[in-house]
Amino acid sequence: MPKEGYVIGADFGTDSVRTVVFDAATGEEKGSHVAYYPRWKEGRYCDPSKNMFRQHPLDYIESLEESVRRALSGLTSEEREKVAGIGIDTTGSTPAPVDKDGTVLALKDEFRDNPNAMFVLWKDHTAVEEAERINEVAGSWEGTDFTKYEGGVYSSEWFWSKILHILREDSKVGKSAYSWVEHTDWVPALLTGTLGPHTMKRSRCAAGHKAMWHEEWGGLPPSEFLGRIDPLLKNLPERLYRDTFTADVKAGGLTAQWADRFGLQENTPVAVGAFDAHMGAVGAQIGEHTFVMILGTSACDMAVCSREVLGEKLVSGICGQVDGSIIPGMVGLEAGQSSFGDVYAWFRDMLLWMVEDGDMKDGREGGFSERVLARLTAEAQNADDETFPLALDWLNGRRTPYADQKLKGALIGLTLGTTAPKIFKALVESTGMGARAIVERFKEEGIEFKDVIASGGIPKKSPYVMQALSDCLGMPVKVSESEQAGALGAAMFAACIARIYRSVQEAQRCMGSGVLHTYRPSKKKAAYYTALYERYKRTGALLEEEFRV
Repeated sequence: MPKEGYVIGADFGTDSVRTVVFDAATGEEKGSHVAYYPRWKEGRYCDPSKNMFRQHPLDYIESLEESVRRALSGLTSEEREKVAGIGIDTTGSTPAPVDKDGTVLALKDEFRDNPNAMFVLWKDHTAVEEAERINEVAGSWEGTDFTKYEGGVYSSEWFWSKILHILREDSKVGKSAYSWVEHTDWVPALLTGTLGPHTMKRSRCAAGHKAMWHEEWGGLPPSEFLGRIDPLLKNLPERLYRDTFTADVKAGGLTAQWADRFGLQENTPVAVGAFDAHMGAVGAQIGEHTFVMILGTSACDMAVCSREVLGEKLVSGICGQVDGSIIPGMVGLEAGQSSFGDVYAWFRDMLLWMVEDGDMKDGREGGFSERVLARLTAEAQNADDETFPLALDWLNGRRTPYADQKLKGALIGLTLGTTAPKIFKALVESTGMGARAIVERFKEEGIEFKDVIASGGIPKKSPYVMQALSDCLGMPVKVSESEQAGALGAAMFAACIARIYRSVQEAQRCMGSGVLHTYRPSKKKAAYYTALYERYKRTGALLEEEFRV
């Protein structure tokens, strides 16, 4: 039997941080709270027209304190004393420049309103040119291809691309930045007083998937390679790190200051961080031969494979294969789509572009924009299956297969008889086809999936999207019961460092919440979706170069 205790999972998303307190013995939720980032909510430090999205570290600090305190507010003092560990997950890759003490530059007066001195959010695509340069050098120089464990293609969403972009754009920040830190490394270091760039424990998940870290070459890529990309990167590795750690390792104990701010005991263990999708996959009870899709604004896809089964195989076109990035002792495989729910929101907002805010407030239940989306859904699911219109889901570029953030989405086969619901249906099917392309990429490498588990914001909100996804994949799709899979996964690792469980697999068995519902593909529609997928592939191949601008 596991020891008694409560554990905390803090899940930093794009808009907010959600903290959940769980009973480690059962996985029962004991308290939760969502705190939204105030500066981000105001749209500060962002320019969507340039794909620039930055977040101020104060948003993270203030929201974390609020979220944890309120999540604990319903617990008695005796129950608070039972809190045995804290786990952290964040978006990523979301790096920021820091000084020699590990202070993010935006926390200094001279940089407090400089977006280049803040965290560069995962969805920031300002580093497209830098990613192209990394891929060019990796594929042409005479040494090791350091992208080979990243799927063979480096993305503008990742660590080195973003750093190089800031260094090129802002020399003042570049000269003041001693090192760089991922959000998922910074939060545990902040809580445990280990902010020094050479003392904080760096996440294996972040380093392996986004920073080209691998034991084969002794850690990060060498200065020779990085200097070939740009001299601005040449001396950076010595100011970063060599070793990385999985999330079942203790980052340190809660400092007296943070213990007081949270209302917890000093030295409460804090786990090494990891990315939200990877933690979410653990919370959704990922195992071998399981394909987990974390579906929200984008789609993050996770799989794990034993070292023995994967062997020396390199899976090209994905977002990395990293030993221990999801479950320690197994190789974590990451893929995904740069936009998923964002595709549907874009179409809804485009239809409403002339509607004033005041016109949306008509006194009825629910927001006007939500009702528009609901009406589109109702009409789309009753529309006839036709091969046109057809959509490509690259509205925010393509993450997998083969990352390319310069690609654009498309709608083809429109006529004067094409209705808004038919376009919406085509967009929903395009995201399903994008998911199928990812599953097929794995299958081509001999990695087969027996189960698909969906988690995140969309699976419980849209039965239509989930049924379409099952039909597009030709596989059953299970919806995870847990609404807080990311926080639950982080809490499972907290239970491991607190020694309540010996492994994360044991924590999954005891704390997991199971499956809410299973969607099964329609046999009647199998031929339609097979033909649609072939058309999707042919259209993408024909238009890819035209849209890559």
